[in-house]
Amino acid sequence: MEEKNSSIKQRIRILTVLKILSEETDEEHALTMPQLLERLDGYGISAARKAIYDDITALKVFGYDISVGRGSGAGYSMVSRDFELPELTLLADAVSSSKFITQKKSAELIHKLEKLSSKYEAAGIDRQVFVADRVKAANEKIYINIDVIHRAIAQKKKIKFRYFDYDTRMRKVYREGDRICSPYALTWSDEHYYLVAHYEKYPDKYTNFRVDRMDKVEMIEERAKRSDNRLNLSRYLNATFSMFSGKSEVVTLRFENHLMNPVIDRFGYDVDAMPEDEDHFTVKVCVKTEQPMPFFAWLFQFGKRASIVAPAALKEQYVQALSEVKDIY
Repeated sequence: MEEKNSSIKQRIRILTVLKILSEETDEEHALTMPQLLERLDGYGISAARKAIYDDITALKVFGYDISVGRGSGAGYSMVSRDFELPELTLLADAVSSSKFITQKKSAELIHKLEKLSSKYEAAGIDRQVFVADRVKAANEKIYINIDVIHRAIAQKKKIKFRYFDYDTRMRKVYREGDRICSPYALTWSDEHYYLVAHYEKYPDKYTNFRVDRMDKVEMIEERAKRSDNRLNLSRYLNATFSMFSGKSEVVTLRFENHLMNPVIDRFGYDVDAMPEDEDHFTVKVCVKTEQPMPFFAWLFQFGKRASIVAPAALKEQYVQALSEVKDIY
């Protein structure tokens, strides 16, 4: 029994050494052997130097990148980790600025990211948190919903949920009845999380649902409808403005040459672009035009430097929309 307890203590000791090196050392900060022994004592663990040397050697053999200094003042430090500091700060920026993640969950995730670095580097990560004035989601159940959706996609099952809007008093107003759909993919667009799904109410197209507006999500036993093998999610999203669903049509647009960057940002690098003259190029892109206002809003930011060439009916809709806006002024 005494031998078993000794073995357990040895395993706890090596794990504690790993914890101390991970939390308190990095490429710029090391701990000497006396300091390591002092830290271990704080955990109620007493050990000989030889035992700690052996623990560090075992950790190095296992694959941890631990630097071992030389001389009487030799220091020991964890010089590299799975995530480097720039990668952690990048993730922290994404979490803190995301409108989809609630303020509470942002703080929790940032705290977990900090644990992947030393305490010295954690201070740099923490500075990334304060984008607090950003509009953040209020639906704390969103993370549970996402887990259910992921499992349903993996198991090819349908899901059932309630969909809601907010009224002028910020209260949830549920739309009539349950939504039952076949989930295909979760995607990030316009700073929101969306579910791309097949919804029986609109059988000839895909429907997008804002995940933070979904409530009481549950997987049901009914098998999901198979997705169209021709669905290219990347192209589907490029054609979708503000994630409005609907049928797509090919639209020809004309831009001044210096606008190629925003065109690529919107439609991707495989956009079908052709030079028209020395100052302009045209592109043919698929755009969902059943509800064209989000597309018109995107196009309007370029003013007279961009225009719709075809189809003629869409061009007329754009002119009409501009005229209606002008009339209220």
